[in-house]
Amino acid sequence: MTKQTKGKTPRRPPPKKTSGQKDPVGVYCRVRPLGGEDEECCIEVISSTTIQLHAPEGFKTNRNGEYKETQYSFRKVFGVLVSQTELFESVAKPLIDDLIHGKNGLLFTYGVTGSGKTFTMTGSPGMGGLLPRSLDMLFNTIGPFQAKRYVFKSDDKNGIEVQNEVNALLERQRRENVCIPKMASSRQKLDPEIADMIKLAETCKADDVDEDSSYSVFVSYIEIYNNYIYDLLEENQEDAIRPKWNGGGTPVRQNTEFIPPQSKILREDQNHNMYVAGCMEVEVKSAEEAFQVFWKGQKRRKVANTRLNRESSRSHSVFVIKLAQAPLDADGDGILQNQVVISQLCLVDLAGSERTGRTGAEGTRIREAGNINQSLLTLRTCIEILRENQMCGTNKMVPYRDSKVTHLFKNYFDGEGKVKMIVCVNPKADDYEETLLVMRFAEMTQEVEVARPMDRPIWGFTPGRRNRNQAFKDELSRKLEERGGPIDRDIPSVLNLAMHTLPPLPSAEVTDAHDDITLPRLIEALQNRHRIKQTMLEDYNKAASTMRSLLQQLDSNINSKDNYIHEQNSKLLEKDKIIQNNKTELERLEKKAKMLEHKIDILQKTTKIYEDDKRSLEHELETRAQRLQRELSEKRRMEQRMHGAVTDTQHKWEKECERRVNAMQQQMQNKLWVKDEKLKQLKAIVTEGKTPGRPEPPPRQTQPKLTPREERATPREERATPREERATPREERATPREERATPREERAPLPAKRSASPSPMTSTPVRPLHRRSRSAGGEKWVDHKPASNLDLGTVLQPIIPNSIKVSAPNEKVLSKCDRYVLTHQEVASDGEIQTQLIKGDVMKTRGGGQAVQFTDIETLKQQLTTIECRKRKSSEGDGVDENGGSLADVEKRCAVGMEMKAGATMGPGVEHHCITKRRKP
Repeated sequence: MTKQTKGKTPRRPPPKKTSGQKDPVGVYCRVRPLGGEDEECCIEVISSTTIQLHAPEGFKTNRNGEYKETQYSFRKVFGVLVSQTELFESVAKPLIDDLIHGKNGLLFTYGVTGSGKTFTMTGSPGMGGLLPRSLDMLFNTIGPFQAKRYVFKSDDKNGIEVQNEVNALLERQRRENVCIPKMASSRQKLDPEIADMIKLAETCKADDVDEDSSYSVFVSYIEIYNNYIYDLLEENQEDAIRPKWNGGGTPVRQNTEFIPPQSKILREDQNHNMYVAGCMEVEVKSAEEAFQVFWKGQKRRKVANTRLNRESSRSHSVFVIKLAQAPLDADGDGILQNQVVISQLCLVDLAGSERTGRTGAEGTRIREAGNINQSLLTLRTCIEILRENQMCGTNKMVPYRDSKVTHLFKNYFDGEGKVKMIVCVNPKADDYEETLLVMRFAEMTQEVEVARPMDRPIWGFTPGRRNRNQAFKDELSRKLEERGGPIDRDIPSVLNLAMHTLPPLPSAEVTDAHDDITLPRLIEALQNRHRIKQTMLEDYNKAASTMRSLLQQLDSNINSKDNYIHEQNSKLLEKDKIIQNNKTELERLEKKAKMLEHKIDILQKTTKIYEDDKRSLEHELETRAQRLQRELSEKRRMEQRMHGAVTDTQHKWEKECERRVNAMQQQMQNKLWVKDEKLKQLKAIVTEGKTPGRPEPPPRQTQPKLTPREERATPREERATPREERATPREERATPREERATPREERAPLPAKRSASPSPMTSTPVRPLHRRSRSAGGEKWVDHKPASNLDLGTVLQPIIPNSIKVSAPNEKVLSKCDRYVLTHQEVASDGEIQTQLIKGDVMKTRGGGQAVQFTDIETLKQQLTTIECRKRKSSEGDGVDENGGSLADVEKRCAVGMEMKAGATMGPGVEHHCITKRRKP
């Protein structure tokens, strides 16, 4: 028996050998369909890489109370219509390719409880998840190149040993018949719960597999429950019961002891990789057998019924697929024992984060939820520190050892393989807050980069060794069958059988020296054997040449077939691309249609909200407008009332001041006159004493005493004298109460004595520029009445003879006239409309145009019959009006010049350019 030799994975140096390049962690997003059509959706798929979160109704995300919409980008987003096949093609298939080519991989699902993580990883009958599809693709690729069972053997230290076929056969017999119960094989009937997980049309196979290597697959299944590691493939689980035995050898059934599951520990192998010590690794030879082993452990996994999920995972599960491969020797028959390459793929189903307030957890469930959330928090912390170290250049220690999950997968984040994560989200509005946290973690994870692992070394052997060895064996067996010899596929045994076909040698014993028969007979036998040998050599040489030609022909046929297959594959690839493009376009259109429908719904809701807001705002605006109108009308009435009160008070005080000043002036004049009289009398006495016989001086004329109204009217009569020469049409005008001002030409002249006395308030004389004499009688007026003036319907109207009536003055009309009058209407302080006649002189300018200089303003006022008025008394004089003021007083003066060039036109709004001079108190 050949001595057993062991082959182990060569020890790598402590520093990891990487290619120097880094790849970001691949993060994908999958959206689960809503449970009911009436549920509110808070997630919208914008594109194949972007999703948008909408805050549900009644949830405010910022302080100002507005709805906040956030967008998150991933490597790829899978909507509710994406099948399991499309998800596997994009995420897990590249990891299986790397596994076959000797590279490690880590794929884990992350999300809120009830978001579809277990369905994504495991699936259901007819819709297999990532795990069964990965197993199916792996065995479809390496199925014909697998080694016999137990040729590759685990050494319980995360390594693989290689045994020869004899030791492997003995190991197989020992395990199947003595110690270990038989594991499920592909020939046994599968569990109906996992039958037909993958349809035949959905199977796939990897390309570019090394056919000159031998492969073997080992699987293990563990769970991390309450931060302890348990092996789900062990036979002694929680349901195992061990009876106690008494001294007599009979079992005591009353006292039974439950054997709790033994937790496992993490260790580091010679290559500094973390592994679970004492974990059971099962060698499988088919996808059905591997999935049967997985389902056996899946039934033992900790699950519980919560308010949010009927079968909520209470632990993190890790399914490890380990692939051992070794190249064949130069003859293509044996396995090189010192060139074993080990690669593994970890498929992790993380338990969902949850809030105990929503799940209604109590007792043990609260402890489980706390441990789950704590392990996920540790994972988030490690990712944050890795991101900070890479982006900021810091060297903080990553707390991998704070949780078993992060400690187990430490090597992957240090560059031992690719890392991918599938974020599963539930679009219902109740999970909005938890989904926000998941999205932020996924966005942060995408910024972490993992070193790209080295490619598998090239052995340097001639390719095609397995096929040539098999072809040689087949051809040799065929030749032996044609010659009628025994058929054996072992080449040394065939050669030994051919040697036994030679004739036996005769007896060579010589008993007599004169024996001439034995030696010639021996010589003849030897010569016969030599001829037979030469014939056999010739036959073998011919067979070898024939075999060589057949092999060459076979190689040429294989090459031609390969070329043909390559051409057909290229055509199929083109067709597949076209089909894929059509599917992509169809999917895009469907997504677009769905997105547009969703947007239409949102817009309809928004429009309804806006319409309600519009109606409420219009009602509020109308109410405020009415209130504002009332306030404005009240304000106008108050302004008019206050303006009238201010004007009356001002006039009152002006008149009072004038009266006091006049009284004081008169008193001072009387005092001066008395003094003068006394001085004159004194002088007369003195003079009479000196010159006797002088006549008596004339008697002093006493000044008549004036009434207070005459004293107030006196200064105004004196100031009105400069305006007596102006011709006005005021004689032709009267109010409805026939209150007409006395024409200035008919006013009584002031007494000479009063005229001679100096007046303290004299009016400013008007400079009569370019005026023609009134005696000529040729003055022509421009009567400017704007179209906006109202017809008051009074009996007496001003009539200006020899005038041209216009609504808007122009240069042509002004050139024909000498005087200008503007009829202007405004609201008085008492709320009545008063009319003002603004008069001026028309003068020519140096530029050839016409200018108007305003000289006088006359006011026409209409009063109601209810207003009490005082009648003028004859004793008050003709020069005083009923309000106590002098008719000769100029109420308002205007000194605005208006110039027009030749060809210019004057608009109808000229009346608004008048500047009124207010009389100082």
